[in-house]
Amino acid sequence: MNIMLFHSACGLRPAVRAAAERMRAAGHEVHVPDLYDGRTADTVDGGMAIRDEIGLDELLRRAVVAAAPHSETGLVYAGFSLGAFFAGSLALADVKARGLLLVHGTSDVPEDVSVDGLPTQLHVADPDMYEPDDWLNSWYLDMQRAGADVEVYRYRGAGHLYTDPELPDWDAEAAERTWQLALGFLDSLG
Repeated sequence: MNIMLFHSACGLRPAVRAAAERMRAAGHEVHVPDLYDGRTADTVDGGMAIRDEIGLDELLRRAVVAAAPHSETGLVYAGFSLGAFFAGSLALADVKARGLLLVHGTSDVPEDVSVDGLPTQLHVADPDMYEPDDWLNSWYLDMQRAGADVEVYRYRGAGHLYTDPELPDWDAEAAERTWQLALGFLDSLG
């Protein structure tokens, strides 16, 4: 699979690079753009400050530019938290998208979008202050309405960015389960 992996609001941290390497070791081609030009943060609040400084529109433009050269072959879009927003936004607009892997976050689902069976897998903490239950329920129903084939995995007691071992949210068991399921999902798309 050809995968476009977007980092979280904390930037292109070692955990994102490690995730890309895990996917490569499983035989996938993975592209990991640095939307923050080398800047990273150790907290979500610090990452949101970088996001706000650059601006969401500019970051989305950077995500589109990063994906464009690779999209002809049909990408699997993947992302962590804020990166899930970019992955979801691009996948829902790309008729050639092969799949959507979201970890720690979701994106808006336009009312007029149709994705005709787009394989989608979401992994999220339960509860998650950035992805509350009412939002997740609405997102799920909107994705179903759009025609996506959606799987949702929730991790009780995990923190928002539970796959990053250098952050306070780290949850080794939830992270390992996420990667087992995510790699199986990616393999199923091949």
